[in-house]
Order: sequence, then C-alpha cells, then structure tokens
Amino acid sequence: MARRRKAVKRPVLPDPRYNSTLVSMLVNMVMRCGKKSLAQRVVYGAFERVSEKLGKGDSVDLLIGALENARPKIEVKSRRVGGATYQVPVEISYLRQQSLTFRWMVAAARARKGVSMREALAQEIIDAYNNTGSVVRKKEETHRMAQANRAFAHLRW
Repeated sequence: MARRRKAVKRPVLPDPRYNSTLVSMLVNMVMRCGKKSLAQRVVYGAFERVSEKLGKGDSVDLLIGALENARPKIEVKSRRVGGATYQVPVEISYLRQQSLTFRWMVAAARARKGVSMREALAQEIIDAYNNTGSVVRKKEETHRMAQANRAFAHLRW
C-alpha cells in the first residue's frame, strides 16, 4: 500500500453501443490478454440473450437490476490487534460494491463448464436479476460473515 499519496482513479469511458460506463466496466472485467473486441462481442451477445429470455425493456436496465440484487453492502477485513487477527465488518464504497459484483459475476460465468462464455454470462445476469444464483449466494455469505463478526465492529479504523 502506497504511503506517499492516494492513487488517482482513472475515469472509465462509456462503451460505444450502449453509451454506458457500467457496460464498459463489465467488458473490461471479461477482457483477457487485451482482446477488447472479443470481450465486447461476448458481453453484447450476452445482453441480447438476456433481453430475449426475460423479454423486458433495455439490457442496461436489466444489468442495473441484477447489480442491485447482487451488490454487497458490507464485508469483513482482517485487522491485527495485539498478536490476534480479527475479522472486522466494514461498510464498502459504491465503486467497490460494483467491482466486487462484476468480479463475482465473471468468475461464476467462467466456472460454468460446457457452455459458451456468452451464454454463461447471460445466465449469471438473469440469475442475479431474479435474486438467485451463485453471485447472490456469495453476497449473502459475505453479509453472514460480517453479521457473525459484528462483535469486533469497535475495532474498525
């Protein structure tokens, strides 16, 4: 961790098709080895599948709904006090909530074997929108962990 100055957050440019920074962040999470056009094809194809399967409105609105259901509000961080390590519950900033959700979503889609990444990502977005699936389960697990360790909340820094 840098001690001199705070790291500057670079702005994320909106994607060309939907003009949304959220979609651009998702594309960047899916991207591997700098192949952005391939990642865009995967994400756009997943959006088409999502809107086709759910049959509701705009794909970006569906993504926002899925994010709302899968976004963690609190997490635990390790804190050393007098030789012992405690799991201290800490509230998370909005940007970290978003990046955690995207990271979990992409990891869960990659873990699905036997289907294309486009189909797997579409299924993860649909599951998160319907408040089911592995991403929502991971969020609830994180909240349970924070709830179990709320006795150490006074050690927050």
